[in-house]
Amino acid sequence: MTAKRDHGGGIDAAAARWGGTRADWIDLSTGINPVPYPVPTLTGDVWTALPDAAAFARFESAARAFWSVPDTAHMVVASGASALIAAMPTLASKGPVHIPAPTYNEHAASFDAYGFRSGSAATSPTHVYVHPNNPDGRTWPTPKASALTIIDESFCDTLPEASRISEAGQDGVVVLKSFGKFWGLAGLRLGAFFGAKEQADTLRSRIGPWAVSGPALAIGAEALSNLAWAEWTRARLAHDANRLDVLMTRAGATVAGGTTLFRLYDVDDAAAWQERLAQSKIWSRIFPYSDSWLRLGLPASDGWKRLEQAL
Repeated sequence: MTAKRDHGGGIDAAAARWGGTRADWIDLSTGINPVPYPVPTLTGDVWTALPDAAAFARFESAARAFWSVPDTAHMVVASGASALIAAMPTLASKGPVHIPAPTYNEHAASFDAYGFRSGSAATSPTHVYVHPNNPDGRTWPTPKASALTIIDESFCDTLPEASRISEAGQDGVVVLKSFGKFWGLAGLRLGAFFGAKEQADTLRSRIGPWAVSGPALAIGAEALSNLAWAEWTRARLAHDANRLDVLMTRAGATVAGGTTLFRLYDVDDAAAWQERLAQSKIWSRIFPYSDSWLRLGLPASDGWKRLEQAL
């Protein structure tokens, strides 16, 4: 399928072209919460000892409660959803894979690396759905049964009522979760897989016994247990997403979709908009398959005024 990898981020490259240092830039090219969960002070041997079974168990307990994971779904923790995405082809049977596009390109790139070809929904034993989709925010109805259905819910914590976690472990369905985006701690590298026992056992054998650091497990367990913070964050993100839509439509853009962590806009010339924002040291996301789509994450509190001036 010859998938190309392109991502948000890349502030160093932007600074090299438009000037300034990393600290001068506002990065709106990702969908990471700009108001992260407050990292707790870690005590004991969290930093000095290998994470033991109890550390993994505490995180798993918090994750299962927060995401309402069914008891029948088996869990594997990894260093970010990206590590799990890269391993998904090892769970698939040979044959084409159906990945509705446009979407997050790492899925296609992972299957491409293993020699899979793309196919239709009707003829492919493996289906992949990013739910809600990146970059347009589309949510998917229950897909038709396939040998393996991968549901990437990296952005679904903004929309928990749409989660398909209840299907994990049933009829070939696996669900992937990302911790870094909603909690704003992408550098922590923490993700989770939920699926059938055989699939989970296969993944564990490939990623090894200490795929996640002790500090990541401890911080993740505390954050997932803080339901009040999650509720407050969803309300704040919704408010800020609406605020961003107002600013962009006033500037001439049309809302084309997104989630409350990132917004997708239709503009006359996406590259020109990116250039104009970059002149003010604001980095945005454009796409190789569209001349008119511009995606923006949410600014932190000190970035709104500068964005408004740049627009």
